[in-house]
Amino acid sequence: MLRENLKMLRRQNGMSQEILAQHLGVVRQTISKWEKGLSVPDAEMLICIADLFGTSVSELLGSKIEQKEDINEVAAQLALLNEQLAKRSNVHRQIIRVAVIIIFIGVIGAIYPRWNELWYDFGYNLYHFFNG
Repeated sequence: MLRENLKMLRRQNGMSQEILAQHLGVVRQTISKWEKGLSVPDAEMLICIADLFGTSVSELLGSKIEQKEDINEVAAQLALLNEQLAKRSNVHRQIIRVAVIIIFIGVIGAIYPRWNELWYDFGYNLYHFFNG
């Protein structure tokens, strides 16, 4: 996978994130995001990284493709990585939304004790409605 390969190659070559960032003309935080899997470099940057470390883009991305690299193939792999990142991001957003709603309901319940009584009465009446 790109993030592990990038970190491994950087460390094998004795580079800090700062030094690699200077070689590539980006900020250190960009390298950190790539290594954490929070974002991915574009196709041109992948080619620069591969050249810098003396490897192929396909090996950098983690695949073992025997044929010569094609920019369209690299773009397709990047699109797949971006899609996976987007899915993971959507799941995280949904979890955060649910957590915020639960916290909001808890805070409202704590602030307005009368609501607790209303919900209790509602549940009590609902229970007796169905159970005689």
